[in-house]
Amino acid sequence: MTKDLKIAFRASTSPVAQAALQELSRFYGNTPIDRADVVVALGGDGFMLTTLHETEGMGLPVYGMNRGTVGFLMNEFSVINLIERVSRAEEEVINPLEMRAIDEAGEEHRRLAINEVSLLRAGPQAAKLRILIDGRERLDELVCDGALVATPAGSTAYNYSAHGPILPIGADVLALTAMAAFRPRRWRGALLPKTAHVRFEVLEIAKRPVMADADSRQVRNVVSVDIRSRGDIRHRLLFDPGHGLEERLLREQFV
Repeated sequence: MTKDLKIAFRASTSPVAQAALQELSRFYGNTPIDRADVVVALGGDGFMLTTLHETEGMGLPVYGMNRGTVGFLMNEFSVINLIERVSRAEEEVINPLEMRAIDEAGEEHRRLAINEVSLLRAGPQAAKLRILIDGRERLDELVCDGALVATPAGSTAYNYSAHGPILPIGADVLALTAMAAFRPRRWRGALLPKTAHVRFEVLEIAKRPVMADADSRQVRNVVSVDIRSRGDIRHRLLFDPGHGLEERLLREQFV
């Protein structure tokens, strides 16, 4: 990447992100995305996920600058020396999960998730889930508020707040984590190979409705959810040197 780097800026709707968009566009221009070398996303982690989904298949690297709250996937915001920062940035490649959910009407819903796919109870009573891994039943009944499958990149998000493990970014594993498990009472989840096919089947559907969520895109009244990693889909994230995902994941475990 050189001084002639063509940047496509994207910003969340928040006033602070929109102000940053205007300021950066004055300094560096704003190239149409189909002619850009890199995308710079201005917002928080949620907006970064939106940007990654929107640019899927384009092959463009995405460099985020934090104009949101947490900013785990973002770099520090600065107007100065953006071309140099992007040119020196370290690239991390992550793969999303694919969710295939079937609802009560028999309709299929496919979604991709960079962080996690989660199943959550949608009524007053706990969910009852049957869990199969690669076609083999592993839990005949999990009574819980929900369960999720997280990627290494997403392991510090919802998964971590549900007391799931933080996964090294290069690990070929996924985290299967329960939320507020009631039965089995001591079950805390599992680590699965990245190649695993995870299937949830919802029990007592009418009495205990469940919704599925893939990076905040929801499907209600699901009867089954199949989850696989999509190694053929690559998202390219850029981080300032010394502040990549591996360092951030490690740092999170000592705070």
